[in-house]
Amino acid sequence: MATHSRSLQVCLLALRTYFNIQSNLIKRLHAIQRECHRRRVRSRQQIALVIMRRRRAVMWAYPREQKWWDNVVPEFSLAQFIQNFKVSRKTFEYICCRLKRLMRKRNTNFRLCVPVRKRIAIALWKLATGSEYKSVSQLFGVGLSTVFNCVQDFCNAVLRVLLPAHIKFPDSRKLVEMADVFESRLRVPQCVGVIDGSHIPIIAPEEYPNDYINRKGWHSIVLQAVVDAEGLFWDLCVGYPGCVHEAKILRRSYLWDKLNDGQLLRQNTVSLSGCDVGHYLIGGTEYPLQNWLMKPFLDTGDLTPQQQRCNARLRCARSVVDESFERLKGRWRCLLKRNDCKLEMIKKMVMTCCVLHNICEERGDEFSEDLSAMHVNMQPPVQPLPEHGQPEGTEVQSALLDHFNRQE
Repeated sequence: MATHSRSLQVCLLALRTYFNIQSNLIKRLHAIQRECHRRRVRSRQQIALVIMRRRRAVMWAYPREQKWWDNVVPEFSLAQFIQNFKVSRKTFEYICCRLKRLMRKRNTNFRLCVPVRKRIAIALWKLATGSEYKSVSQLFGVGLSTVFNCVQDFCNAVLRVLLPAHIKFPDSRKLVEMADVFESRLRVPQCVGVIDGSHIPIIAPEEYPNDYINRKGWHSIVLQAVVDAEGLFWDLCVGYPGCVHEAKILRRSYLWDKLNDGQLLRQNTVSLSGCDVGHYLIGGTEYPLQNWLMKPFLDTGDLTPQQQRCNARLRCARSVVDESFERLKGRWRCLLKRNDCKLEMIKKMVMTCCVLHNICEERGDEFSEDLSAMHVNMQPPVQPLPEHGQPEGTEVQSALLDHFNRQE
């Protein structure tokens, strides 16, 4: 009995010792795991600190040549700056000041942002030269996507901030001022603007490409514009396919809805040859004759001398819009080439170029390009719109005919 009791005690002692050993092993294992976890966390923190300290040397930031913008452009003379960017330095600073809030980007932990002045210069260069994105990217030392973003952001900013300030639909008081300038410069009473269209070449779009083929056989969209006697745009309609006739574009535009009721342009009338003549626009033979839209007599070979003199006076007035288109496309060469952008982006670029045209003209920026022959030769031929019966505007047209011949 005593022997059996002693054996039990030995067994219990052995079990207690075994459990103590296992418990110590488990505690040791847990301690090792906690220590490994702390070391991993500490190692990751150290790696993150090293990356943060060396973020300027991130491998995926491809090194690019920056000398042209950083060293060459600051040494440009005033004439060289206008020759390259098509705006004067003062106009460039004005644009930067107005758009800096929308064009500014923030630095990140991985790279520094492109400064506002450089982003605007990239967009101006693209619009002024019509160069491919790759060429602009290499010249300014930035990526392709950066060039695209700069141009897109710039156009959006111009249309949001500068368009309302520099292309305004005139009120009745402004119409009187515009009519006075037309009469003093061109001897055309009551005229407040000249309307015309210009075709902007594009690459064939993916959807309905045949609709964009104009009368000369190439793809285009139409810019319909109204200019004052100083050659400034005050109404624009951009984007209709090149196959659409000018008269149809006019009837579908905001301008037609605004002027066709006659209320705005009939607020200040003048008596000419016994007819009360309100303000009106001058257009080509492709437009419909209206009380507010005069056009030359259609020359079928039997015009009277009086009608020829009237046409000559209207042709002289219409030269204002031709010169405006020449200066527009002379500054912004992207409008002369088949644009490699998508259709919606091209429309924004055309509108942006028109706004920049007004800014340059208002601020007196020098212009020395001569593209008159190129502009005329590339435009599709005009398709006259014949008038039938006694169209609206005949009485006003007759009054102008009599007025012009009395002045001769």
